[in-house]
Amino acid sequence: MASKHTLFRIFYRVGFAPWDGHPIAQNLQNLVEGTPDAPPLSTGTALDLGCGTGDSSIYLAQHGWKVTGVDFVPRALDKARAKAADLTINFVHADVTHLTQAGIGADFQLIVDNGCLHNMSDGDRDAYVREVSALAFLPGGRFGVRGVDPGEMERRFTPAWTLLSAGQERELDEEQTPTRYYLFQRRP
Repeated sequence: MASKHTLFRIFYRVGFAPWDGHPIAQNLQNLVEGTPDAPPLSTGTALDLGCGTGDSSIYLAQHGWKVTGVDFVPRALDKARAKAADLTINFVHADVTHLTQAGIGADFQLIVDNGCLHNMSDGDRDAYVREVSALAFLPGGRFGVRGVDPGEMERRFTPAWTLLSAGQERELDEEQTPTRYYLFQRRP
């Protein structure tokens, strides 16, 4: 993960962050705001993994969630704090492969990942899943993640999580990269 840390620090330093400012995933909007067929998820505590400059954290806070955003790039967190100056969001400098050591809290009702997991090596993905699964969840806690192959998601998450839904997500970047979105619920 050290090489990825360096790479992302350089990207933010030179101002190359094409993932910044992308639209909020439609599936996350549907979960938070509801749809004609489903009510919104009740607000509570949320964890935004790999929050970058805070787009999803800000969106969630604007919809009544108490949010903790985690990223390992200090410059990204500085930008997130500036963008969210009028909101109460806890932005934490931490590595998502070591969440339990970061003291970020527990009892999250919702965990979102809009671009963190898919940039990791296999070993880091294993650590990520272990750390996310180790966090204490309120009963029925949900986890939404985008961008990884369905077979891999099932293999990595189904021992501790139930897949509630999966599907295509609209393209979230200028390159129109096809994306899948998954919603998991923590098993008791």
